[in-house]
Amino acid sequence: MELTYRPRRLRRTDALRSMVKEHTINASDFIYPLFVHEGADVEPISAMPGANRWTLNALIGEVIRAWDLGVRCIVLFPKVDDALKTEGGEECFNEKGLIPRAIRLLKKELPEMTIMTDVALDPYSIDGHDGIVSAEGIVLNDETVDHLCRQATVQAEAGADLIGPSDMMDGRVGAIREALDDEGFEDVGIISYTAKYSSAYYGPFREALDSAPKALNSKPIPKDKSTYQMNPANAREAITEAQLDEQEGADILMVKPGLAYLDIIYRLRQESALPIAAYNVSGEYSMIKAAAAKGWIDERAVVLETLLSFKRAGSDLILTYHACDAAQWLKDLVK
Repeated sequence: MELTYRPRRLRRTDALRSMVKEHTINASDFIYPLFVHEGADVEPISAMPGANRWTLNALIGEVIRAWDLGVRCIVLFPKVDDALKTEGGEECFNEKGLIPRAIRLLKKELPEMTIMTDVALDPYSIDGHDGIVSAEGIVLNDETVDHLCRQATVQAEAGADLIGPSDMMDGRVGAIREALDDEGFEDVGIISYTAKYSSAYYGPFREALDSAPKALNSKPIPKDKSTYQMNPANAREAITEAQLDEQEGADILMVKPGLAYLDIIYRLRQESALPIAAYNVSGEYSMIKAAAAKGWIDERAVVLETLLSFKRAGSDLILTYHACDAAQWLKDLVK
């Protein structure tokens, strides 16, 4: 064959492939989600093999392990005792609550680690929604935002570096930015769940936090989160959300879920100069773990390829439950 250009020339050896490699992943790209509870023991999460609900004391060791592997940011999610849950989720801004105590403890033990928090009401609400549910079964926007602002300032006071509004209420980024600034927390960043879709991929996460929507009294409870999380059918809407979050003061934009929404990551990368994060969510994690347990896939190869796909699509950061495993595998590859 008389071919002028043969792309395989640059694939011939490991050295050549490395020279022309367009994207890489590093441990410092990862944000490690961690679940914490008040119990006396570490509890494995059955739907997420390898993930646990950590006690406060055990959490310290896991965060130090992540740091030693090169991970530079963690995000905390609370499993809240049912006795503390209310319709308004007021426990979310209890300065002596589980998350503020966890932040203070970690900042004392490992002050260099970047701590991101989750801002939403679902772990604290008896209704299981990210916002306050009215007597008529409507998730209230503005009333919820007021609680989110109080939650964010309590977390910032405890020492959080990044506030992560995951609720998808309209206007919450601007309101939280103003609330943080008013309290003197101008240096605390906002990593906004900009394009968070009403997705079927969140099931294992809701088991981990026991936060799925549920009706415990006569009040009608929306069966899902479709009135505030985005429709999986929509892509252009994500650009609108990104433009609004950027105008309101977000420092980092996030797409959630990640793997099924690589096109959304790509679109936002074309539209914004801000850093973009992808959330490699619990359902994506658990599917890989289940297939690997059956011997159907090579877990290490599939995980690293999946994480690389987020970077290729345009993300700068990746929230992933694989963070420590992936960091170790990346170390092993360079030995």
